[in-house]
This record gives sequence, C-alpha cells and structure tokens, in this order.
Amino acid sequence: MLENIWHPSYSAAEYLGITEIKLSHLRENGYFKPGIHWKSSPLGQKKPWNPEVLYNSILCRKIMDEFYSEEKNDQYAA
Repeated sequence: MLENIWHPSYSAAEYLGITEIKLSHLRENGYFKPGIHWKSSPLGQKKPWNPEVLYNSILCRKIMDEFYSEEKNDQYAA
C-alpha cells in the first residue's frame, strides 16, 4: 500500500528532529527544493495567499544527512 509522502511542517519537523523554524530556514535558504522536498498545499486553505507547506520528510532527511556529513568532513579537513 502506498503511503502519503507529504507531511505538514509539524510532522516533518518531528520526524527530522528539528524545530519548525529550522525546517522553514532550510527551505527558505534553498537546501530543500520546491516540488521535490516541499510543496504548497492548496486544499482547504483559508488563506490562499499563504498556503500550508508540505514536506517530503524522507527526501528532506537525505539532504540533511548529506549536509551534516559534508559539514563534519570539512571540520576534519581544516
């Protein structure tokens, strides 16, 4: 059975072990790509000009793991 891969920010942040603020920071600074790591949800929105953001938690985890492993390698190289 297929699972829904798109999760609201509170669920994605909990899965990733970070805050929603950090999650937004990663998205706004280009670490997460639109349509791949996140998308906006037009369904049931009270404010269509400010839609809810949904995250693909699994792909976000891969990016975070890559980023933090590169950061760790940079520390050892210096």
